[in-house]
Amino acid sequence: MMQYAILFYESAWDFAARQDPARADYWQGWTSYSGTIGQSGKLTGGAALQGPETGATLKAGTVQDGPYADTKEQLGGFFMVEADSLEDALEIAARAPTAGTGAVEVRPVLPMTQGES
Repeated sequence: MMQYAILFYESAWDFAARQDPARADYWQGWTSYSGTIGQSGKLTGGAALQGPETGATLKAGTVQDGPYADTKEQLGGFFMVEADSLEDALEIAARAPTAGTGAVEVRPVLPMTQGES
């Protein structure tokens, strides 16, 4: 088994759905998705992130409030999963609620050797 980070990039519409009581389907989709992966035993961690306007970016010693990337989608959260292969991790990622409205990135986690932090 190898560990993969699945990064969920969401549109402004997705971020707005988090706060809209009329869009309960947003959180229901995530609850169902994370529950399925959790029951499979492949989910090892993860978190939803607050909106990009709450963050700051440090680049070359300069701090910029809000998101640095000028894109239509912003990082909304991530899961850490254990999968047999990249194809297996991609199958997990393809079921994400944001796969149809934003983007989902899958990356192998670089193993740390003992003594590194």
